[in-house]
Amino acid sequence: MTRNSEGFTIVEVLVAVLVLTVGITSLIGTAGLVTRMVGQGKRTTQAVQRGERRLETLRQTALSTTPQCTALTGGTTTSGAITETWTVTTPASPARTRVLKVIVSYPRARGVVVDTIVTSIRCA
Repeated sequence: MTRNSEGFTIVEVLVAVLVLTVGITSLIGTAGLVTRMVGQGKRTTQAVQRGERRLETLRQTALSTTPQCTALTGGTTTSGAITETWTVTTPASPARTRVLKVIVSYPRARGVVVDTIVTSIRCA
């Protein structure tokens, strides 16, 4: 009796299908994780960009007044899910500077994230 050794056995085909199923399931799980991470990165970027724009607005306001830095005030604003709070303080030394602090808070999957941006400007 001769045996035909061409082709695959049913066991080999089932093992190959099982391995392929595990691989595809892993890829789907990873794709979901990557999508969430990209979304979180986008929200973080938007929040930090808003904080930077606020600093630039405060800097322009400070330099456009005579004498400089007299129109700077603190405040809070909320747009969408992003809240900006900014403060302007005058340090004891040097007296011709102002410290600008912008706090940006925004929601993420595990709670609210708070980022702080601080800079100082020189007033003439």
